[in-house]
Amino acid sequence: MDDRKASDEAARNRWMVIGAVRIAGVAMVLVGLMIVRQVIPEPAWAGYTILAVGLADVFFVPLLLARKWRSPPP
Repeated sequence: MDDRKASDEAARNRWMVIGAVRIAGVAMVLVGLMIVRQVIPEPAWAGYTILAVGLADVFFVPLLLARKWRSPPP
């Protein structure tokens, strides 16, 4: 029973990490857009870089984490 509980807890924690990565990616995209639009006074190249990293965090990093954490076939 303890193994099942530990497995469920690990799965929940991994799901929460994937969600947190997506939320952080969205925040980075918003900050990048604000820099590009000069709401935040930084160079445009920094905004585009943050925007690209944020998009990768939203679309690609969760897929990589899910693949890494996939359960082995029975």
